[in-house]
Amino acid sequence: MNKPFYLGIDVGGTKCSVTAGTSGMEILKKVSFPTQTEKGPYHAINMLLQNAEEIANALGRTKLKAAGISCGGPLDSKKGIVQSPPNLPGWDNIPVVKLFEEKLGVPVYLQNDANACALAEWSYGAGKGTKNMVFLTFGTGMGGGLIIDGRLYSGTNDLAGEVGHVRLAEDGPEAYGKKGSFEGFCSGTGIALIAKRILYEKFSLGQPVTFCPDIADVDRITAKDVAEAAWAGDKTAIKIFEISGEYLGKGLAVLIDVLNPEMIVIGSIYARCRQFIEPACMEVIRREALEPAGAVCQIVPAGLGDQVGDYASLSVAIVGNEKD
Repeated sequence: MNKPFYLGIDVGGTKCSVTAGTSGMEILKKVSFPTQTEKGPYHAINMLLQNAEEIANALGRTKLKAAGISCGGPLDSKKGIVQSPPNLPGWDNIPVVKLFEEKLGVPVYLQNDANACALAEWSYGAGKGTKNMVFLTFGTGMGGGLIIDGRLYSGTNDLAGEVGHVRLAEDGPEAYGKKGSFEGFCSGTGIALIAKRILYEKFSLGQPVTFCPDIADVDRITAKDVAEAAWAGDKTAIKIFEISGEYLGKGLAVLIDVLNPEMIVIGSIYARCRQFIEPACMEVIRREALEPAGAVCQIVPAGLGDQVGDYASLSVAIVGNEKD
């Protein structure tokens, strides 16, 4: 192996992975395994350390430039510490950067997963070439990453971009412990909550719903169920996405007015179900955002698709190494 390469370490509540790649995002090797949070943090950490070392040795240790870690927050990127993410029970003040630097002997950088995805989309995806960009996850939850004046902006203590916590309505689906929050309307969890409210209303009026014929099934409805029904043409399912799209527009209008970005990149559910969400979203933006700011901002789906996790952790390594 003659090419310089980087390692990307992706830590999730369900699975972890180690990916080796070049600065041009040629993926050289990848290993994934279940996180198994019930076994405690050092089960996954030791597996990650072992796989990272084995991949580095196989590809040529002297060619390894840096490593990047993408992990759910809260965390301290400057100190390299993971601080009790809700999806990683027991990961309390774990000095992950120190552990990997000791094992690999190269600089290691840490970012939360939304910031890491923002770096990836900005460097290699839909936002490539922009100077001011917002990335929104719109997956199970709603998180954000901010690129301002050509740099990742993470705030005073790595909490910039936590848009899911912003309240968009006095009442509505609850997420982040707050009714009517951005995440409550615009996430997989939120879409399921909107669906449940509408389905119970339908049943109370004696109106059948094709994708949920039994009231006993309402509490088991997921965003995936709603998406499948929408693709099949179900009007109730499409209406659920339109409600989410309306509140997405409200949230984006605020971001456009405050940050004046040239692009907002939205991943996951938005990218897959754009045709049901976008019309209502854009109508609200046209009505609520400052016209000159809205006119220069593109709203686009994420470009990296299912590979974004690989690119995200690698981008943390590459951008961190370039910055130093």
